[in-house]
Amino acid sequence: MVRVVAKELSEKVVAEVEDWMQRFPEEQKRSAVIGGLHAIQHEYGYLPVEQMDELAKKLEISPIDVYEVASFYSMFELEPVGKHTIAVCTNLSCMLRGGEEILSYLEDKLEIKCGQTSADGKFYLKKEEECLAGCCGAPMMQVNHIYYEKLTPAKVDKILEELD
Repeated sequence: MVRVVAKELSEKVVAEVEDWMQRFPEEQKRSAVIGGLHAIQHEYGYLPVEQMDELAKKLEISPIDVYEVASFYSMFELEPVGKHTIAVCTNLSCMLRGGEEILSYLEDKLEIKCGQTSADGKFYLKKEEECLAGCCGAPMMQVNHIYYEKLTPAKVDKILEELD
């Protein structure tokens, strides 16, 4: 399903951006850019250029200032992706406890590689994450910003089955 990108920010995104803007001094409203990008991505699943341009206007900054932040952080997607975003940690703690095996299991199960979306558009397997900060529960993954720890193939299957 292709979503139509609105020219203006939605009321929900505007409210969230304004909430973030209130947390900073007036002359530092650009500090709300990350919160604004999150709000847009939650609405569209990625960051459409038109929406980033509108965020720049709202924050009274240059569009390039927004693009630089959006392209720097791995948590932001600049192109449309699957409905459910999966990030598997393969850093040292997770690697030692089976993170690479979990990643391989997901690639086989979903018939995709990192950075790809499943044929049905349901799942997007992010490129490898350096660290998701869940070392105590390794191996772990994040699905739609929710952490899942102490993974096994059976636990991964259950998590995926519960997603609509």
